[in-house]
Amino acid sequence: MASKTFIDVAIVEVRSGKGGNGMMHFRREKYISHGGPDGGDGGKGGAVVFEVDPGLRTLYPFRRRKQFFADDGSAGGRAKMSGRSGKDLVVLVPQGTLIRDEASDELIGDLTEVGQRLIVAAGGRGGRGNVHFATSRNRAPRIAEKGEPGVERKLRLELKLIADIGIVGVPNAGKSTLLSVLTNAKPKIADYPFTTLEPNLGVAALDGDNTVVLADIPGLIEGAHEGYGLGHDFLRHVQRTRVLIHLIDGLAEDPLADFTQINSELALFDPDLGEKAQVVALNKMDLPEVQAVWPRLEKALNKRGYDVLPVSAVSGENVRQLLGMAVQELAQVIPTEDTEMPVYRPEQDPRDFAIEREEDGWRVRGVSLERAAAMTYWEYEQSVRRFQRIMERLGITEALKEQGIQIGDIVFVGENELEWQE
Repeated sequence: MASKTFIDVAIVEVRSGKGGNGMMHFRREKYISHGGPDGGDGGKGGAVVFEVDPGLRTLYPFRRRKQFFADDGSAGGRAKMSGRSGKDLVVLVPQGTLIRDEASDELIGDLTEVGQRLIVAAGGRGGRGNVHFATSRNRAPRIAEKGEPGVERKLRLELKLIADIGIVGVPNAGKSTLLSVLTNAKPKIADYPFTTLEPNLGVAALDGDNTVVLADIPGLIEGAHEGYGLGHDFLRHVQRTRVLIHLIDGLAEDPLADFTQINSELALFDPDLGEKAQVVALNKMDLPEVQAVWPRLEKALNKRGYDVLPVSAVSGENVRQLLGMAVQELAQVIPTEDTEMPVYRPEQDPRDFAIEREEDGWRVRGVSLERAAAMTYWEYEQSVRRFQRIMERLGITEALKEQGIQIGDIVFVGENELEWQE
């Protein structure tokens, strides 16, 4: 399945149908000079309904069409004849679409299940004919109702990409190349950072009719959790993948620091992302310089509790084995049929922190910060500097200074003891 251009946000205008007018009419037949009221009711207006179509993978169709108007109901007729109801307009959307009111930002719906439907604009009620207004005192009511107006609103559609396996890594790590090798997707690939600015989808065949959907997530950069670059857009797509393939660029200046950076950005955006199952691979093993650093990198990652597989997306070395490992992890986390796909919503701002003065130093508490600290290679200077920048961006450095921290004081973050220096 070749991937289409990925559009993850679309603004559309919807309008449900107006209800048909009720009729004011009196029975007129031969030999009946004073017939009673017989005006019929107007038909109900059509609703605008969003429905999940498993065949859609992107919001691309909404680039061409942005207005969706349902049919009006027909007016009521004589002889108590009701008007025809307007036909509902069914709009197909991909699985994983969030629907928000553009004006208020209110979340209207979260469509995660195949076939799931949501009425986003209810049709107007048909007006009542004068037959409903007859009373003992008023046998010839000259009154009827017009149809209820339809609902008109602007909606913002946001697609959280739903894929079984997400491929993450720094820019130019080879994610798109790996996707093209594992699937028949044809992403645009070039040899420079930030090649991929949109997630690409591909379907990998396993055995028989079994398939898995993979997505290469655009390269994350430092500060992505705060929205730097396109950080929030990219991280949102990672949320609904069930397993991650973490692809390390073997030619990077500091592959271990890159690995730590990606995991930190995931955890800082949403702590649950840091808990996702990961299969780690070192890419570009077809190159001699990567083969030379492989033993050291493998040992360092093993020491941190990660098993790592050497692969080459270009030559195909170990790529099917890598997919097999990811599928094994996937089998452990796939929900049952009656289990709703998880939607991660942090209960608190991941940037929150608290500082406590202790007898032998300062204790900084914060879920995201502690996760970042646990994921930092303290033996590498770049990793240490990066952690310092995280503390600065979160406002912790300034807060410690305001509380009177001195050079040489000890700062405790989780299980780590850090000496304060300017």
